[in-house]
Amino acid sequence: QVQLVESGGGSVQAGGSLRLACHASGTIYSINDMEWFRQAPGRQRELVARIGSRGNTVYTNSFEGRSTISRDDNNNTVYLQMNSLQPDDTGVYYCHIDRLSTVYQGIVYDYWGQGTQVTVSS
Repeated sequence: QVQLVESGGGSVQAGGSLRLACHASGTIYSINDMEWFRQAPGRQRELVARIGSRGNTVYTNSFEGRSTISRDDNNNTVYLQMNSLQPDDTGVYYCHIDRLSTVYQGIVYDYWGQGTQVTVSS
């Protein structure tokens, strides 16, 4: 059974940095795109960044230039380094994998982590 577990959230002051991590556990052959989403209070979940299996990356406008998404395929982990954090960045950050290949279940789709809280104070 595949599970995603995020870590690295916390409380920081404006201008600070955080590095989030998301580890996918289970008997996994390969992972397609790995993504980070954010859900701010009272708002819909939105994409923050995506990294493909070849390392190609996409960022939403508000995070481009101050965030870096990376992945370690040997450990099935995706990271999000966020710098120059502002109060508007506050929210729950979720890891998402759209497609992965597993030993026992074959190809499976649409896995989410439980989320990690990021709070930025002014």
